[in-house]
Amino acid sequence: MHDLARIRAHKNRRTSDMKRVHKILLVAVVALLVCPLHSFGEVVSSQPKREQKSNTESNKEIKGVHRIIKSGDPQLMYSKGLEFYNIDKWRKASDLFDACRGYYVGSEREDSIAFFAARSKFKNRNYADATLQLEDFRRKFGRSIFLEDAEAMLAMCSYYLAPGPSRDQTITTQAIIAFTEFIERYPNSKRVEAFSKLIEELHGRLLEKAYINAYTYYKIQRYKSAVVAFRNALKQFPDTPYREEILYHIAASQYRLAHNSIESKQAERYLNVLDSYYSLINEFPESKYRKELERYTKEAKDFLDKNNIANNNKNNGN
Repeated sequence: MHDLARIRAHKNRRTSDMKRVHKILLVAVVALLVCPLHSFGEVVSSQPKREQKSNTESNKEIKGVHRIIKSGDPQLMYSKGLEFYNIDKWRKASDLFDACRGYYVGSEREDSIAFFAARSKFKNRNYADATLQLEDFRRKFGRSIFLEDAEAMLAMCSYYLAPGPSRDQTITTQAIIAFTEFIERYPNSKRVEAFSKLIEELHGRLLEKAYINAYTYYKIQRYKSAVVAFRNALKQFPDTPYREEILYHIAASQYRLAHNSIESKQAERYLNVLDSYYSLINEFPESKYRKELERYTKEAKDFLDKNNIANNNKNNGN
C-alpha cells in the first residue's frame, strides 16, 4: 500500500508538470501570433497616417488661401501670392493674384499682378485662361516691362493649344502668326532662334494636314477632289519633303479618273495623265513610282492613238 501511494503521488506530479508545460507553450504561441500581427498593423497603419498628414497639410493650405481671400486684405493676398509664386505653387498663386487684382486697379502694381496671375495660369498649363489674361494684358499695358515676356507666353499658349495634324489647324495658324509677329517686334530677343524652329514645326504640321486631307480624297476614290487638294498642297508648300509622293498621287488620281470616266471625257483626262507623269519624271527621273506610272501612260497613249488624238506632250527622254 505504501508503494502504491508513492506511485500515485508521482503520477499526479507528472500530470501537473505537463499541464504547466502546456500552459507555457500556449502563452508562447499566442505571443508569437499576436506580436507580428501587432507590428504589421503598425506598419500598415503608418503609411495612411503619413498620407493623411500630407492631405491634411494640403487641405490646410487650401483653407488658408480661402481664408486669406475672405479676409479682404489686398496686401496679405498679394504677399502670400508672391510666396506661392516663388515656390512654384501656381494654382494658389493664381487664385490669390486674381482675388487682389481689383484692389490695385490704377496703381503701380496693377501690371505686375496681372502678369503674375497670367503667368501662374500658364505655368499651371491652363493655357486657355492664360491666353485670355495675356491678351487683356497686351491691350492694357503696352508699355509694361513685362510686355515682351507676356507676348512670348501668348505665342506659346497658341503653340500648346494647337492640335495634331488630323484636326482643324486654325490655332496652329494663329500660333505661326503670333511667333512671326514676336520675331518682327523683338528681333534681338533670345527667343528668336527657338521660335523660328517652332514656326518650322508648325508649318510641317500644316503640310501634314494638307497631305492628309488630299490623301483622304484619294482613299475614298474622289480623285478629282484629290487632284485639286494635292495641287493646293504643292502651291502652299513648294519645298515640301513629300513633293515626289504628291506628284505621284496627282498622276495616279488623274489615271484613275480617266480610266473610270465615260468615253467622252477620257481623251482630255488621259492627256492629263501624261502631263502629270512628265511633271514627276522631269523632277525625279529615278523615281520609285516610274514603272507603275509607265503602265498608266501606256494605257493613255494607246487610247489616244486608237482615237487619233494628237499628243503634244513629249517626254524629253523618250
